[in-house]
Amino acid sequence: MQQRLSVSLLLLAIFGNTMVLSSAKAVSSSTLSVTVSGLKNQRGQVCLSLFASQRGFPGNSKQAVQARCVKAEDTPVAVQFSNLKTGNYAVAVFHDANNDGNLNRNFLGIPTEGFGFSQNPRVLTSAPQFEDAAVLVAGPETNIDIKLQYFFGR
Repeated sequence: MQQRLSVSLLLLAIFGNTMVLSSAKAVSSSTLSVTVSGLKNQRGQVCLSLFASQRGFPGNSKQAVQARCVKAEDTPVAVQFSNLKTGNYAVAVFHDANNDGNLNRNFLGIPTEGFGFSQNPRVLTSAPQFEDAAVLVAGPETNIDIKLQYFFGR
């Protein structure tokens, strides 16, 4: 009787592990849904860059995991980043009101277009560090909201 119970428990453990592994594979590809609000107008485009580490964050979109620009015609702007592995990511976004592909700055280096980051850190003198903007992406979908900041009207 005890041998039969041991075999049953062993089979139950194997079956349980198989179920856990198959469900883990089902969510190994996550989606990060980003909603951007606070646009001052619907001119130009909104550009977002997704980073998986501090490398390149926040200004070098060439080192981003994914990057894209979308027209600023709908507010709030909604963008999805798909096929992500579970982990920490940070998003940098700016409102490219003049469609030149850059976050324009004045002669002091202060942005003249709207910008924002995941976790909505307060920005006074410099951009946040990756750790200050990082969000955990896990499961099938993670949703975040980013509110743009403007130092100057545009």
